[in-house]
Amino acid sequence: MTTYVLTLSCPDRMGIVHAVSGFLLENGGNIEEAAQFNDQATGLFFMRVQFVVTDENPEAKSQAMRAALDALAAQFDMRWQLHDAAQPMRCAIFVSREGHCLNDLLFRWKSGLLPLDIRAIVSNHRDFYQLAASYNVPFHHIPVTRETKAQAEARQYEIIQAESAELVVLARYMQILSDGVCRAMEGRVINIHHSFLPSFKGARPYAQAHERGVKLIGATAHYVTADLDEGPIIEQDVTRVSHADSTADMVALGQDVERRVLAQAVRFHAEHRVLMNGTRTVVFAK
Repeated sequence: MTTYVLTLSCPDRMGIVHAVSGFLLENGGNIEEAAQFNDQATGLFFMRVQFVVTDENPEAKSQAMRAALDALAAQFDMRWQLHDAAQPMRCAIFVSREGHCLNDLLFRWKSGLLPLDIRAIVSNHRDFYQLAASYNVPFHHIPVTRETKAQAEARQYEIIQAESAELVVLARYMQILSDGVCRAMEGRVINIHHSFLPSFKGARPYAQAHERGVKLIGATAHYVTADLDEGPIIEQDVTRVSHADSTADMVALGQDVERRVLAQAVRFHAEHRVLMNGTRTVVFAK
């Protein structure tokens, strides 16, 4: 038995669900989970189906299904992807000097809570090489300065390609990626940051928030684009704070929210639950 995840999007019209159901019936697919969304604003239809197929020759079956999906796509002007649900997503994690998100992702991965295959950790500092070693993950120290940024990014991209990484997670990586890298990795780089933006930019955002007496601390995980911190949002969350909380308290609470939000966003992406919808996302959460 092989479990597959089919995701698709196309202009909305009658007969799409019927056609997909027919495809599954013809290929002996037993549906385990299904979700769909019709965006009235854009006229687009989105769907995610997880199904099981029993076949003695999985490779031949996969090829046959992909050929059938090509025919279906031509009929409905459809974009589709078919994934083997048992295959963990190959991933590289970038980090600077704040390790709370990195540590959380590694722990969840080793605990079987994230369907990832973490192939590399890349950092512009040496702080977490021992943490990487404790999880038996290769650690790549690549310093970045204004003068060496282009060479550093070229080396980083070489690592991504060499490891066949399907996803890059910026786990508090404090360097801005160039437009070229953002375009080359479109839809495959996830970033996390506090949700104060556009307020409290730059250094010491929690100290700035404390001085202004904020009552909610949040975090946002989104896809990276050339527009800094403005890519399509995958996940967000908040926690309350009060006048009694110090800046240190707020930092700790903020880091906790960042961990949760990033892990959730990474899980959604790795389980193929996120579909792009222009500047937004459709997230079939579970």
